[in-house]
Amino acid sequence: MPRMNIRAIKFAKVYPMYVQKAERKGRTQAEVDELIRWLTGYSDAGLSDQIVRETDFETFFAEAPELHPKRGEIKGLICGYRVEDIADPFEQTLRQLDKIIDELAKGKAMEKIKRA
Repeated sequence: MPRMNIRAIKFAKVYPMYVQKAERKGRTQAEVDELIRWLTGYSDAGLSDQIVRETDFETFFAEAPELHPKRGEIKGLICGYRVEDIADPFEQTLRQLDKIIDELAKGKAMEKIKRA
């Protein structure tokens, strides 16, 4: 079976899953949005626009105003991969997003997730 092209997956299709994962653990959509904005530099309107336009992940990250300089501090395992060891910059950024949503769902404090 061929590997799925993760670059072509629509951000708008995965976003509700991020929110559901967080809400199942008592966190909020506002916290999910805050983390996505922190990582990507999107404003509320910019994030909403990406969802409405149903951009794929490649476009979502390519159009990000500014990826956070502390994103390199996001480390650990997600989806069976060690985030800091991923060579492809796109895939590493995607896994960093997955990781911070996972940390949120696990109850980690926002300040620690944001590496403040």
